[in-house]
Amino acid sequence: MTSRMAGPLRLGVIGLGSVFEPYSKSIRDLEYEGLLETTILCDVDASRASRGQMFLNRALPFTTNYQEVLDRVDVDAVLVITSMMEHAEIAAAALRAGKHVLVEKPMSTNLETAAQLVLLAAECNRTLVCAPHVVLSPTYQALWKKVVVDKEIGSVLTARARYGWSGPSWGQWFYRTGGGPLFDLGVYNITSLVGLMGSVQRVTAMAGTAIPERVVDGESIKVENFDNFQILLDFGDSRFASVTTGFTMQDYRSPALELYGLTGVAQMLGDDWAPQGYEITKTDAPGWTLYGEADPTWPWTAGLRHLVECVLHEAPLLVRPEHAYHCLEVMIKAQIAAETGKSQDVLSRAPAIPYEVDEIYIQTGGKVGHDSRIRRHREV
Repeated sequence: MTSRMAGPLRLGVIGLGSVFEPYSKSIRDLEYEGLLETTILCDVDASRASRGQMFLNRALPFTTNYQEVLDRVDVDAVLVITSMMEHAEIAAAALRAGKHVLVEKPMSTNLETAAQLVLLAAECNRTLVCAPHVVLSPTYQALWKKVVVDKEIGSVLTARARYGWSGPSWGQWFYRTGGGPLFDLGVYNITSLVGLMGSVQRVTAMAGTAIPERVVDGESIKVENFDNFQILLDFGDSRFASVTTGFTMQDYRSPALELYGLTGVAQMLGDDWAPQGYEITKTDAPGWTLYGEADPTWPWTAGLRHLVECVLHEAPLLVRPEHAYHCLEVMIKAQIAAETGKSQDVLSRAPAIPYEVDEIYIQTGGKVGHDSRIRRHREV
């Protein structure tokens, strides 16, 4: 935990691609509240200099060299939202420069540099927030409390998760070595399942390149990595989960997460990064109870606010780098399993999410503490 500092937190943004636009909404909100001040923007593409004024409504200093961001005394924290392959290098340099860091997913594309990030954050006494931020969602927290603390469906024995789409038509790096849908999409599901079921002990997978050529940025390219995954996770004690992800899914109408317990079933609706509530059925009660979405305005960029709260107000860090490291190991081992046809042991363990259980509530209809439930009976 870092020592408390006076606000606002001064931010440098590194990477002004497609992810910058949604993050800019969170930046504007935090700046309006006086909690954040953006001082410089950076991107290797000089033509993106105008995006700061476009999305933050003002001109800001701009550089194409991220080291210039790290050298500034008016930068307390950096937001790393570059392409995946640069995440670890920039995040590590920022920690060494004494900056707090939010790094988009994955924290790294290999385990060695990811482990270095976890150690650096501790050694430098700086806050490291690693996307994705699903555990910050009020809906995820409410579901977690129902399943993990209140044990409303008993021990979770098996689970299914999915997230995918047809794939981006921009950013060729998505399809290069080190990119791919597992790092971009499946990471959400794995992060969610680990938070609900504990650490993965073993992983196996089938994966392949179903669409070997894509048109990206107006150019036909060869896809260098897997774009289609079916993954099986072993949580120990004969508890298993499957993850379906890929740049191969045109659409779907199904829950993001399905948790099958000894005495009931819980399902998160929508996507785990954009939940639409959840529902529970129990063996001792007929039908499903639908819990409305806790906060329809919750943004998947909420990790930025969390970083600010951790640094300025000493809030407990819920998005733990050790959790992110464990999920990265699961993903890398899944790729190895797919390539070799052999199950892979997962050596790391994820810490429990340090929620303040008494502060978790169900919020619907804008009313804090209001538990909105709709009974949906099964057809007879």
